[in-house]
Amino acid sequence: MEVRTHFRTIVLSDIHLGSKGSKAKEVTAFLKLYKCDKLILNGDIIDGWQLKKYGNTWKKRHTAFFRQVLKMIEEYDTKVVYLRGNHDDFLDHVLPIRVGKYFSIRRDYVLKTKHNQQYYVTHGDIFDRITTHLKWLAYIGDVGYNLLLGINKFYNQWRAWRGLPYYSLSQEIKLKVKAAVSYISDFEEKLADLAQSKGCQGIICGHIHQPSIRMIGDVQYLNSGDWVESLTALVEDHDGNWSLLYYTQLAGIEPDEDLPDTAFPDELADEQEDDILKSLLSLSSVKH
Repeated sequence: MEVRTHFRTIVLSDIHLGSKGSKAKEVTAFLKLYKCDKLILNGDIIDGWQLKKYGNTWKKRHTAFFRQVLKMIEEYDTKVVYLRGNHDDFLDHVLPIRVGKYFSIRRDYVLKTKHNQQYYVTHGDIFDRITTHLKWLAYIGDVGYNLLLGINKFYNQWRAWRGLPYYSLSQEIKLKVKAAVSYISDFEEKLADLAQSKGCQGIICGHIHQPSIRMIGDVQYLNSGDWVESLTALVEDHDGNWSLLYYTQLAGIEPDEDLPDTAFPDELADEQEDDILKSLLSLSSVKH
């Protein structure tokens, strides 16, 4: 697939590399489609919780994602900003840090658009009481979510056999449970208030795996979704316009459908790790 567009900014979040549900092949293939001046990795890129629990879930396809990011830096001078999320909270020990000229790791970030508007960029877990104060409950929820993803995959294999379209059990549960709907609405409004308090006209976040672009009062709320189910990215063109890209629509695949190996050449997978990748993996205590 050829490079189609050169964007000003691409935002990815919630890739959860190191977890079984991560669509690492797909997000790597997505990055091969586009160029960008700035790539923002907005939290939960590496799933430190899963890696600490199981220790052997890091695969070549997860390494290949970072190799593609490094390739973008080398070939296009892409500036990469990696923001810490709750699943990669191991980064707390080093924040803020700059690795080389084009790669930095931070807690939050203010993005200036072409029209001098400012967007406050944060993963979003700052307003999640469970992940900030009741981490033990968050771990239990993470186990349940991964179990649901496994059930979802087999259920959609059956639906595909019946000629039925993809159906997300977890997304449907989130949307139909009243408490979850209330939580998402409260989450979005609090982040919009935070952006205003920072003197920004927009907020860019992830965390809740719900891709969205909408106005909340005078603040533009943008959520980049995830690469477990939604397979979405936020992109800003060179006129300052934001849009959501759905990889499943671009590639013509279902969210639970695995890409064939031919769609994912891993010619770099066996090479010696680069300093950026080695540093990230050592921080998350990965054994690979």
